[in-house]
Amino acid sequence: MKKKTFILSFVLLLAIVANASKVDTILVRSTSMNKDIQVVTVVPDKKGTYPVIYLLHGYGGNAKSWIGLKPELKKIADEKGIIFVCPDGKNSWYWDSPKNSSYRYETFVAKELISYIDANYPTIADRSKRAIAGLSMGGHGAMWLSLRNKNVFGAVGSMSGGLDIRPFPNNWEMSKQLGKESENREIWDAHTVINQIDNINDGDLAIIIDCGYADFFFEVNNDFHKKLLKYKIQHDFIVRPGDHDGPYWKNAVDYQILFFEKFFSKKK
Repeated sequence: MKKKTFILSFVLLLAIVANASKVDTILVRSTSMNKDIQVVTVVPDKKGTYPVIYLLHGYGGNAKSWIGLKPELKKIADEKGIIFVCPDGKNSWYWDSPKNSSYRYETFVAKELISYIDANYPTIADRSKRAIAGLSMGGHGAMWLSLRNKNVFGAVGSMSGGLDIRPFPNNWEMSKQLGKESENREIWDAHTVINQIDNINDGDLAIIIDCGYADFFFEVNNDFHKKLLKYKIQHDFIVRPGDHDGPYWKNAVDYQILFFEKFFSKKK
């Protein structure tokens, strides 16, 4: 009896392992920056083609930040049939820096990385099955990239994103990419997300924003929400108790994945 129980347990374990998502850390070549960029991918292990969610880390993070914050991504990938792609964006704010030619992270994420992932992974290579989201600096990056590349991304999410950088001119190394704010105000105006809303019309993107009441980015998120309302652009805006921290983002990403899952299920 014990032998049969052991065999059954072993078979069940093999079944679980066989259906486990695959997590890889890869290097993707950026020709625009002439260097390799580290990227973490989470891919369902079942045969098929899948939609993709690109997840961007915050300031001080790296390609492994999301899988460390949310190890459940491996289970979610299998259960929902979604590929997750997490690139290392350094502290770039995901711009093509006008001051530093070695930082071209908009080009990398929106063009080079997507081309690589679509060519090498079982993706559904269409904007209707491609979303991008991020936390803090990554929330800014996700909005920046999607509003400027709406032909690439169909949906976007921001968690505690720096959706207007101008109130924070001395923070998070932004001046390394844009120059000192007091001497480069036109550049700062042009590189803040809230000023990119003019690039879209209602229906161009599925948009979700999430920010805690105690977050230092709450006011700029609320201003972003108000501007979307002014332009009559539909979006989801989630506000709840919470700070600018890991526990908030670990919870917030669940809402964003559900939002994207609904978007992916829509017929073209």
